[in-house]
Formats: sequence, C-alpha cells, structure tokens
Amino acid sequence: MAPEGALGAAVALLSRAADDGSVVVLSAHVQPDADALGSTLALAEGLRRRGARVTATFPGPFVLPASLGWLPGADRLVPADALPAAPDLVVGLDAADLRRLGEVGPVLAAAPQSLVVDHHASNPGFGAVRLIDADAAATVVLVADLLDGLGVDLDVDLATCLYAGLAADTGSFRFGNTSPGTHALAGRLLGTGIDHARISQRLFDTAPFGWLALLSLAAGRAALETGTGAGLVWTWATAAEAAGHGLAADHLEALVDVVRSAQEADVACVLKGDDDGSWNVSLRSRGGTDVSAIAQALGGGGHRMAAGFTSHVGREETMAAIRGHLMSASGLHPRPGAVPDRA
Repeated sequence: MAPEGALGAAVALLSRAADDGSVVVLSAHVQPDADALGSTLALAEGLRRRGARVTATFPGPFVLPASLGWLPGADRLVPADALPAAPDLVVGLDAADLRRLGEVGPVLAAAPQSLVVDHHASNPGFGAVRLIDADAAATVVLVADLLDGLGVDLDVDLATCLYAGLAADTGSFRFGNTSPGTHALAGRLLGTGIDHARISQRLFDTAPFGWLALLSLAAGRAALETGTGAGLVWTWATAAEAAGHGLAADHLEALVDVVRSAQEADVACVLKGDDDGSWNVSLRSRGGTDVSAIAQALGGGGHRMAAGFTSHVGREETMAAIRGHLMSASGLHPRPGAVPDRA
C-alpha cells in the first residue's frame, strides 16, 4: 500500500482531472522496461475510463522492444513530439529523476499540474505532487493503488499490464523486494483471468536465435575480479554488435541477468555501448553492496540491488570509476596491476 497522504493527494489530483475531462499526458522513462510501460498503459486506460483525455508516450528513441509491444494499449502510444501543446496535467512514471523523462521532462516542468509516480529510492523528489515509495516492489504497485482510488475495476487488459511490470521488477518474484503484499497483488491480478504463463514467456523466454550468438559473445568477454570490493563480474557489448546478429539494442538489457549468476561476485556489471559512443551501465548486487549509491555518484540512480547510469567516457575509464567506488564502499583500495580472471 502506498503512503496514505501521498496516495490521497495523487488520487485527488487524478480524480479532478478525470471529472473535468482534462488533457493529461503520461510518460514512462526513456527506453521503458515492463514496469515503466505497464504502469503508463494501465494508468492511461484507467484515466480514459474515468473521462480524462489521455495521451501516453515515452522519450525517444520511440521504439518499443518486441518483448513489450504486445501489451494492451501499446498501439495507442504516440511519440513525444506529437504531444498536446498545452496539457493540463503531466504524469511521469517510473522515472528516478527528471532526466529520465528526456524531452518530456520540460513538458512536465512547465505543466500547470504534475504528478510523479515512482518507486526508486534514489528519486530526489520532483513534480508538484509526488507518489514515491521506495518500499514498493514496482511502480505498477502504486498504479494499482491509484486505480483503486479512482474506482476503476481491474480487468484482463489492466491486469496484464500490471502483472508484466510486477513480474519483471521482482525477477518473477525471486528478488528481495518481493513481499507478502507483492504476492497478494499478484493473486488479485491472476484472479482477473490473465494468462500469466504466456505473459512470462513473452517477457523472459522469447528471443530471436541471434540472441544466443550475442550472449555467447558477451559471456566470452566476462571478467571476474574477486579482489574488487566484495567481488565484481562484468562484461560488455554494443548496439552495433547486436545489430550484427539481427537484434535491436534492447536485447542487450537481458545480459546482466545472466552475468549476475556468478556466485563469486557480489556485484555484476554490464556495459552496453550505444552508437554515439556512450555506455549504458547496468549494476546488480547480491545484497552486500548498495549499487544505487555507486550509480548516483556516477550520475544515475536506482535501487540498492539494481541500478544504472550512462557514461560518456571510454569503456576502461568507466570501469575504473566503478572499481574505485566499489573499493571505497568496501573500505579497500585497488590493487596495482591486479589482473581479472576471464571466463
């Protein structure tokens, strides 16, 4: 359950917008995952049913991965450059800071009313009204509370969007953010009749054959550094390499879920190279290291167990910065000339 005062303020704001037939813009963060997109689509449809005039979007590049394009309502998304000129209310969902909303950020900042719905512990607090709960397993948990407050009944379409986000952000209910309340919500969503097995298959177990070649490439580069912090395993791959195997760049996102399985390392790291030379970095922890603190120090954010940031320096410089923060977090210092073990 979301914080009562914040939830009440958010429901009141959305209710007024719906009752007035207001123009409402909802935006997920850039390169949306299942939680960001599921939250946006579910709340957008709920507000439409209540009478609001809703446009849902996410910042460019405006490309949905195949693993998410099937979600109910995805066909109604529009590019950020096609938004209404003067929305009455702008809602940002699952964005840990304003930068994650890309070109929609200034639209939110300039709107007469704004709402931020998020569960990232690193969120600094932006937007006029804020529903931010770091204890929520996913942003869809907060959206479910909002839909309840709006009096919108959950049906298969809404529940599918919510379940996708819930399953993704809890690692199919394997991660430490899973609570009794998480399972209670999952049970409620299952009760609507959703095909949960099919949802999970589409999210986690479906990929083109070229994914195996990309995985082989990244796994072959994996390095284990047991002397870095509480242990670090890392690898890298680029969008160009993904394209060489017939894959979109979003297929790089799943690499960290494979790399993190190395039992000798508390922290897993994957660097994903973009065509502009930048690196999108994913960090995961087994529990001994707060990777959100490292990500924040390097310009990003996230959760204690899962975080990320974007680096605009070279790969080795990026890794050197990560190593430095990991060693500082553990109270150690890098060993000169230390050579990582290669997979």
